[in-house]
Amino acid sequence: MRKNIKTTEAIFPMPVLMIATYNDDGTVDVMNAAWGMMLDRDYVVLNLTETHRTVQNIKKRKAFTVSIADAKHTTEADFFGVVSANTMPNKFEKSGLTASKSKNVDAPIVNEFPICLECEFVEYQDDEYGCGVVGKVVNVTADERVMSGDKVDISKVDAIAFDPYTHGYYRVTERVGNAFHDGLKLKK
Repeated sequence: MRKNIKTTEAIFPMPVLMIATYNDDGTVDVMNAAWGMMLDRDYVVLNLTETHRTVQNIKKRKAFTVSIADAKHTTEADFFGVVSANTMPNKFEKSGLTASKSKNVDAPIVNEFPICLECEFVEYQDDEYGCGVVGKVVNVTADERVMSGDKVDISKVDAIAFDPYTHGYYRVTERVGNAFHDGLKLKK
């Protein structure tokens, strides 16, 4: 038997994405965004409102980075989601994390997060069903600690996902199948 539940944000897992920009004074701004995904092979979309300082920075700088949050930095990732740069301008400094300037876009890379997508701002969609920020991925970096040879090893990334049902964070680490392969068994 199935039960109706009282949520419409019911897709799980939702990514825990760290969106980083520079403020007008050159300091680092980071926000937590679960409402984001790949739009195409080299485009991301982030459902963010213009009230976020991060969106204002993206529009001014024409760039941003998207990092994958990991279990080791769950507290900092959550902090970036519960505190607004509009009320605490030095929130990145308070997190204790560090950043480096991207060589490809005018945005910071948060050093502690394992994977980072460097993006050029494409457009902001604000009509009734607009997606928000659209960006073109121009480079992706991964910390060597999460690599096996020349490939990212997701079990080493220890990425976290947001659970919209209970507002929890969960590890995404265990491989359970092989995409574009396992289903072929049923084709016979």
